[in-house]
Amino acid sequence: MRFITAVAAGLILAGVTAVPASADTPKGAYWRVETTFTTTHPRPVGSGYYLIQRKVSTQWLSPEGKSWGGFRELGASPATEKDEKAWRADGSPTTWSYRTEGMKIHLSTTPGKGSVAEAEDRPDGFRVGEKHVTYQQLQLLPTDAEALRRYLVADVSAWIDKAAEEAKTTSPNSRKDDWLANLDRYVARHAAELLYANPVPDKVRAAAYQVLKTTRGVSDLGQAKDPLGRSGQKLALPVSSSKDSVLDQRLLVDTKTMTLLAEYTDLKDGGKAVLGKSGVRTFKAGWTDDKPAVPAVS
Repeated sequence: MRFITAVAAGLILAGVTAVPASADTPKGAYWRVETTFTTTHPRPVGSGYYLIQRKVSTQWLSPEGKSWGGFRELGASPATEKDEKAWRADGSPTTWSYRTEGMKIHLSTTPGKGSVAEAEDRPDGFRVGEKHVTYQQLQLLPTDAEALRRYLVADVSAWIDKAAEEAKTTSPNSRKDDWLANLDRYVARHAAELLYANPVPDKVRAAAYQVLKTTRGVSDLGQAKDPLGRSGQKLALPVSSSKDSVLDQRLLVDTKTMTLLAEYTDLKDGGKAVLGKSGVRTFKAGWTDDKPAVPAVS
């Protein structure tokens, strides 16, 4: 990262615009990422049935690094046929409310009004791993898979050093080895983010997919479809476990566009699914000229 940043900074200071052969010019006013999360609400409602919740969040990033965020609740519905029968027996309510930990939770079958606003509490730029970079610096990311792997490993290792040191302030017995045990998983996660989160060059995206699928512990599960009916290659990340907690995540990648389509999360604690955190996220990423607006209902 230091080398790449230094090169970019040197070129800019010299008054030269860095345009590597792999660079992609912006194809729109914003890089837009829409994420829809579907999960089972963690607490039963009514006579004891569960609800599926859906929510959408959207981020717009301008080539200058400005950011806008949008959010909307998409409404709740009974999770299973059994839950639907119980819901109908309850009179088919359309809203639910309860208190937990001093907060009042409201649920509704009707989508929320949603919101959109410019992000004012984040630095300008594009986040790659733990750093913020410019659009020009994005274009300088390695297009060779092994070079990109070294870049990601260095970034993750620097983050682990910092995180492990900070952890000692609250957990004196924590060890850096506990973090290093998940190094491959962290590298795979960082590679996956390059498949949708930022407008990196196509060649960088292709290299990121190679890094992802060849990272130790990642397994290829073959072709599959996401909840939107889109086809892609399904990959399982290395499983992360700590005491009674086990995190199993799977990714679906469109290998034609090298973009992430979906992420499946299965978090278990003591062998039971952690509702509200387990579920599936679908992604739609690409350039747009449409201005930031409240996410549509889908």
